[in-house]
Parts: sequence; structure tokens; C-alpha cells
Amino acid sequence: MVMITTFRKRNDIIFILRMVLQHITRMNHRRDKIRMDKSLQIGGLAFDWDLDKGYFGFEGQDAVLFWISSAMKTFFDTIEEISGEESSRLVFEATGYRQGLVVGEYFEKMKNVDAAQASEMITNTYASAGWGRAMVKDLNFDSKTLAIYIKDSWEYKVNVAQEKKEGGPYLAAHYAGIFSRLFGTNVWYRIIQDQIQGYDYSIVEYFPSETTAASNIHELSRRKESEQIRLLETMVEEKTRELRNLVNELSSPIIPVLEGIVVVPLIGKFDEERSEKLMEQTLNQLPQHRANFLVFDLTGIDTNIDAHTVDLIKRVGNAASLIGTQTVIVGVSVELSTFITQSGIDFSEFEFFQTLQHGIHHALAQAGKAIV
Repeated sequence: MVMITTFRKRNDIIFILRMVLQHITRMNHRRDKIRMDKSLQIGGLAFDWDLDKGYFGFEGQDAVLFWISSAMKTFFDTIEEISGEESSRLVFEATGYRQGLVVGEYFEKMKNVDAAQASEMITNTYASAGWGRAMVKDLNFDSKTLAIYIKDSWEYKVNVAQEKKEGGPYLAAHYAGIFSRLFGTNVWYRIIQDQIQGYDYSIVEYFPSETTAASNIHELSRRKESEQIRLLETMVEEKTRELRNLVNELSSPIIPVLEGIVVVPLIGKFDEERSEKLMEQTLNQLPQHRANFLVFDLTGIDTNIDAHTVDLIKRVGNAASLIGTQTVIVGVSVELSTFITQSGIDFSEFEFFQTLQHGIHHALAQAGKAIV
């Protein structure tokens, strides 16, 4: 009898434990079902989750969540690092505006509501989505103007994490896109005050304007192009100056070939600056070389001769004679001799020879010397 009673009690305990386990299993399943498939209404807006599918929805559309001060900050930092500060601001502005145009389609139904209802719909939507608190003031559908007061937006939090001194343009341009769609005309913005500069909230005014994200992009492109052109012009000027200095240093050098005889080969075209440089350099160095004879070799200017160059040769030769140096001219081609004759400049006081070798031999002979 005792054994039968004990057996029954044991079966009762097993039955009870089985019932408890089944109940726990049903509760866990129900909890997991609730956890994996959840829909909430916040401020009249629908949020949906399906963990099996990895889905998060906002008002029936796919959405995504990011941590503001870490993930979103990294996103903004990376764009600024790649694009540079000025270009990245334009990227954020244009993106915010164009996304606002998309969102504006959702709010087009507000055309049939009054200003107070429209303001509440917009601000509640963005507050529920974690975009900070916004207040729409002075909304006027006739003049298409309004002002928005924004406090603790996600963009402000990102800028604070970035330690910025100036707020970003994304959110201001985003609302411009919304109201451009809502009003059916292009609307732009002007930031009156920025929360990041110590104010309790930001104030942004909106008004009809011809300014658009696209026009700002084109303006930046033109400005960047102008900057590149100015940079290239500066580089060209610097290189031109370097080349000019190099030409001045290398062209028409004074070459002492023998005692008392120096040769100056003329190369290229001589403008006023080069002419003055040649005059100064030649006259300064003739005494240093104790030159009795200055041999001008004109072989290198056959195709670049002009009246200015002919006059230069005449002036340098005359100046050299004043310090006791005779001038000999060699390497005169047929074309050059014709040009000199037609110029009317008197070269009768100079000796002319066909080659440099002849000119040097002449100068040696005048000095009572010869090459043996």
C-alpha cells in the first residue's frame, strides 16, 4: 500500500513538471514571436520590426538606425576627409535638399490642411524619427515663407562630436527641399542663429529663391576651375620667370677665347629686357677680361633678326669702342646682310667676317699675333 501511494505521488510530480515546462515553452515562444514581429505607434507614426528578416520600417518603408556620435560622425568625417571641408559642406547641403524633395512627396497631403496642422505633422514626424525637436513658425502658403526653430538635432550632435565651431547645412537644406515640394516652387534658406554657437536652438528662415543645390554645385565648380586657372597662371608665370632668368644667364655669354679677345654669341630673339641685360653684362665684363677685341657671332640669329636687334649690335659696339675695345662681327648670313643694309644703320666702323675663325685670326693679326 505504501509503495502504490509513493508511485502515484511520483507520477503526479512528473505530470506537474511536464505541464510547467509546456507552459514555459509556450510563453517563450509567444515572447519570441512578440520580440521578432513588433509594431508600434509613436506620435501617430508606425514603426515595425521583423528580426527574422532583419527588417525595420518607418511609416511602411525600409529604414535604418545609426548611432549618432559614433557611426554617423565617422560617416561625416570620412566624407570631409575625402572631399575637403568646402566641397563636403556642399555635398551635405545638396544631399539634404534632394532628400527633402523626396520626403516632401509624403507631406503633399498637407496642402489640404491649415498651417497649424501642417506644422504639427512635420515636427511630429521628425521628432519621432530622432531628428531632434523642431517648431515651424509663421508658415504662410501664400507667400511661401516660414521659419523653423531646431533644437538638439542629430546633425547638431554630430557637429558637437566633431568639435565644430559652425553647424552643418544638411538639415537646413533638407527642410528647404520639403517645402520646395510642398509649395511647388523653389525654396531656399538663411540661417539666423546656430545652436552650436551657444544659442538654445537654431533658427532657419525659408523663402522663394532661385538658389538651388544644383546652382551651388555649379558655382563651386566654376570657383574651383577659376582657382585652378589662377594656380596654373601663377605656375606659368613662375616658370616663365625662371626660364627668362636661365636664358639671361646662358644666352649671349662672354667667352674669353684668347688673351685680349672675347666672343659674344647672339642666340634667339632680343626684346628690350634681354637687350638691356646684354648691354650691361658685356660692358661690365670687357674690362675684367682686358678685352681689346669683342667678336659678335651672329650665327644664331639668322631667322630672328629685326631692327631692334640690329640697333642693339650697333649700340653695344659703339659703347665698347668708348672703353677701347674694337668690335668684329662674324657669322652674317645673306638674309642678315640684306636686312642690315636695308635698315639704314651705319656699320662701317666694324669689321665683318664670314666665320668665327676668320674673325679671331683678324683680331690676333691686329694685335701682332698669330696662331702657330
